[in-house]
Amino acid sequence: MPLSALDFVLAARRSEIIGLQQLLQMSKLVGAVSQLIHDLQRERGTVNIYLCSQGTIWSDRLDERACQVQLAAEAVDRQLTALDLNGEMANASRLFSRIATALHSLSSLPALREQVAVQSIQQPEAMSRYSEVIRTHLALVFDAADTSGDPTVSRALLAMFSFMQGKELAGQERALAAAGFAARHFENSTHQQLLALIDGQERCFHTFMEFADERSLTLWQQQQRADSSELERFRRIACTCTSPSGESNDIALRWFDITTARIDGMKLIEDRLEERLMTCCEQRIRDAQRSGARQQQEIEQLLPQDTHYAALIPPQLSRSVLELIEQQSRQLQAQDAELAALRATLADRKRVERAKGLLMQHHGMSEPQAHKTLRDMAMKQNKKLAEIAEAMLSVAAVMSKSAP
Repeated sequence: MPLSALDFVLAARRSEIIGLQQLLQMSKLVGAVSQLIHDLQRERGTVNIYLCSQGTIWSDRLDERACQVQLAAEAVDRQLTALDLNGEMANASRLFSRIATALHSLSSLPALREQVAVQSIQQPEAMSRYSEVIRTHLALVFDAADTSGDPTVSRALLAMFSFMQGKELAGQERALAAAGFAARHFENSTHQQLLALIDGQERCFHTFMEFADERSLTLWQQQQRADSSELERFRRIACTCTSPSGESNDIALRWFDITTARIDGMKLIEDRLEERLMTCCEQRIRDAQRSGARQQQEIEQLLPQDTHYAALIPPQLSRSVLELIEQQSRQLQAQDAELAALRATLADRKRVERAKGLLMQHHGMSEPQAHKTLRDMAMKQNKKLAEIAEAMLSVAAVMSKSAP
């Protein structure tokens, strides 16, 4: 029996529900990765203080932090196991590649921890290697946002990713300044790196505010008001002084305590963003299911009981069927228009991230240094950051093709 337009109306709704259910599973993975990143940041901070103190502080915390990371990694593994590796998913190849990279990065931690324990690695190198593991997991969250075909969920994912990225830069600021305070010395290059990290945080949190829900914004405003004035005082010292006064361990630990309280407060907001993401997915699934049930009912009311959907639609029902199809089409067009705007934002961010990756890979820059380089180029040429990134990627593509 031939298929009719109504069969495809219902099939479209079923496909939408399947896609939303995949997004819900992906959101659970994002939540698990969020906790893993937080625990990695805590381990990196502990290692930083341990190495800066030549092993005199927090040696007893190293194993505890490593165990917390292991538990969080196991939670991520459980979510990965639940993914359908053979099912259809938007941009699945890129996402699965990111997952492979993130898993591989975790395998480097045992050897790194051994080096830390015997202090055979310097603090900057250890920080860099932990930051690279964190970066690969943040990239995974970024690509998860690209799998979303729903505007509401996309907004929630973009808000969460931007906030997580800002929180990571706050963690790098904590580690870099702690090392300076412990040594009681800041190079001019360190001043510039700290200023870039502070600027990067503001940039990320600005993007977060564009896409976040009201409750998350309120929590963020509360967090900003709660930030200690002592934080700004320490920041001024770290960004301007070459040789700060005071007992090195005491001032380093005080800075670490202040910034850790700030980062832990950010984690509470991150948890709220995760909750919002899950709620969005679950609500959209319920909405789609209710809409599908209504469509089913409307179709059954339109057609005689002895008429199959695939049968020829009676001429007197053609107008009603057309209205049903056009209604669904208008809903999809509205979603596509909003999603296109979000995808444009995501595409710009993706170009910038890829361009920063090139600078980090080929010129040994840190993430803040790479961003500052792109930003300075954009200001000099009076262009948008994404335009500079796109031009850089185009040149890199041409060079790779012409290489022998």
